[in-house]
Amino acid sequence: MSDHGFTHLDAQGRARMVDVTPKESTHRRAVATARVTMQPETAALISAGEVAKGDVLAVARIAGIQGAKRTSDLIPLCHPILIGSAVVNFDVGEAHIDIEAIVETHGPTGVEMEALSACATAALTIYDMCKARDRGMQVTNLGLAFKSGGRSGQWRRDGS
Repeated sequence: MSDHGFTHLDAQGRARMVDVTPKESTHRRAVATARVTMQPETAALISAGEVAKGDVLAVARIAGIQGAKRTSDLIPLCHPILIGSAVVNFDVGEAHIDIEAIVETHGPTGVEMEALSACATAALTIYDMCKARDRGMQVTNLGLAFKSGGRSGQWRRDGS
C-alpha cells in the first residue's frame, strides 16, 4: 500500500497494478446488486417477453456474464482473472428490475470488480434493449453487497 493509503498508487503517487504474486490463492466470492427503474408498462413488457428486440432478461444475463469476464479490458488496473463462475439473476418489480451478480474464483485476488461489472453491463443492456420504449429508465444502487476470501475475509454491506 502507498503512503497515500491506496493500493493502486506507489510511494510517489503514481498508478500501478497491485502485485498479487505473493498472495495466497483462496476461494473468493463477490455479490453485487443494481436496480433499473422504469415505467410500469416497460417492466410489464419485459416480464411478458414482449419487447420488440427480444428476450431482454436472457440477453442481459449473457451480457452480464460477458461483462464479468471482460472486466480487466475495461478497468485499467484490474488483473485478468480466471472466472470460475458468474451468475446473473433478475427480480422484476412493478416499476424496476433488481439485478444480482455472483462471481467466484480461486485465486490471489478478489472478484468484486467482476461482480460490479456484471451488474452494470446487465443493467446497461436492459436500458439499451428498452430505450425506444422508455428513455427515462435509470440505473441506480450499483454496489457491492458481499465479498469473501482472501486475507480480509468476509464483508457484507449490511454489516452482518
